[in-house]
Amino acid sequence: MRCEICGKKIFGRPLTIKIEGSEMRVCKDCSKFGEIQRRKKIRKRVVRRRVPRFKEPSYDIVENYGKIVREAREERNWSREDLAKKINEKVSVVGRIETEKMVPDINLARKLEKTLNIKLLEKLQEEEELSSTSYSTGELTIGDIAKIRKK
Repeated sequence: MRCEICGKKIFGRPLTIKIEGSEMRVCKDCSKFGEIQRRKKIRKRVVRRRVPRFKEPSYDIVENYGKIVREAREERNWSREDLAKKINEKVSVVGRIETEKMVPDINLARKLEKTLNIKLLEKLQEEEELSSTSYSTGELTIGDIAKIRKK
């Protein structure tokens, strides 16, 4: 088991402390940050992790999406009303997208891409996982996120 604050491996039983109403299992070094609680019987429970079969790619809207939509609409000699009917949206939504006052969500961007035969979505590169942890379990601890102030 690892300390929920610093992430160090705990040998033996962890100490249970209370920090601002939250109970945490920590190592002896981190127990000074909270109030030590009396030991309770801890039941081990099996945690089954759902492993996704594939990772859904992330998308981002291209720059100047409003100009691209407007030019594609004007090429077809469609009014904003015509485009709104074809994608089943309000005219004001089409206007706000063209003036870039609104960023379309993924589903709306796909409808616009299909209807106007344009490219609005681009795949984002895989983001590197947080490599600041010193162990390989991949679980983050509070110590990874917040710096502990020494008194």
